[in-house]
Amino acid sequence: MLINSIKKGLLVGLKTTWSLGKVIFPVTLAVSILQYTPLLPWLIKAIGPLMKLIGLPGDAAIPLVLGNFLNLYAAIGAILTLDFSVKEVFILAVMLSFSHNLLVESTVALKAGVKLWIVLVVRLGLAVVSAAVINLVWHGGGEQAVYGLIQAKAEPATGALNIILEAVEKAGLGIVQLALIVIPLMAAIQILKDLQWLGKFSKTMEPMTRTLGMKENTSTTMAAGLLFGLAYGAGVMIQAVEEDGVSKKDVTLAFIFLVACHAVVEDTLIFIPLGIPVWPLLLIRIGVAVLLTLIVGTLWKRSGLVQEKGQLKNIQ
Repeated sequence: MLINSIKKGLLVGLKTTWSLGKVIFPVTLAVSILQYTPLLPWLIKAIGPLMKLIGLPGDAAIPLVLGNFLNLYAAIGAILTLDFSVKEVFILAVMLSFSHNLLVESTVALKAGVKLWIVLVVRLGLAVVSAAVINLVWHGGGEQAVYGLIQAKAEPATGALNIILEAVEKAGLGIVQLALIVIPLMAAIQILKDLQWLGKFSKTMEPMTRTLGMKENTSTTMAAGLLFGLAYGAGVMIQAVEEDGVSKKDVTLAFIFLVACHAVVEDTLIFIPLGIPVWPLLLIRIGVAVLLTLIVGTLWKRSGLVQEKGQLKNIQ
């Protein structure tokens, strides 16, 4: 049984890597090349004036654009080349925690059956609102940020061939990294399923998922997203939606929680070299995710009750 579970899990992992790779590779390739064209600088210049509304200088548009189009690592690389205060870096970290890698992670949400506008409104809305609140509430952090031991990025590529090779390398490494995580992860999950360990895990998660307005079969989706992120946990989440009978309401609530708080270990720790307090960052993400999910779940439940009452009146 163990061998069959591993084979099945590896097959699912390969299929998932291929499915997501068809999105990740061309997106990473295109945006990496766009960094060397006038288009991205023009976009950054256009967004610059809006930065002042949330307490950031115009240059802050650079890591925000790179983080949303590429990933957190690209954004952090950009931050390391610019001079920001501790407060400005913290605002950027909170914004990027809520909103990054939009193209890829939004595609994952679509594959799981969540509407695109919900993902974009939640992620971008949380990023802007959180930045505005922090800017108004926090009156300190004016000292220059110290970025620790991480050095700034290497010199950019020169020449068309080198730019293309660099873009292909980034895209290829992205797929390799995805495969190294997704394939063994899917094999491990399949073994746990066949050993019926996930059923026990779902029961332990039942109080939490019910509190957030979801059924216990959503726990696999929640755990995968919390630990591995939307992109890396996609295989587990999509398979859970298809095989565990997760309802449209539950998967939507799960993704509302996860778009605010996913990959909590990695996405928090990588900000440490920027010299900002990471515990407040983690608590903000978890608190906002729980509060937002509870609010949406409550409103959804009430609207459902109203519809049911209306249907009963029509029948009578």
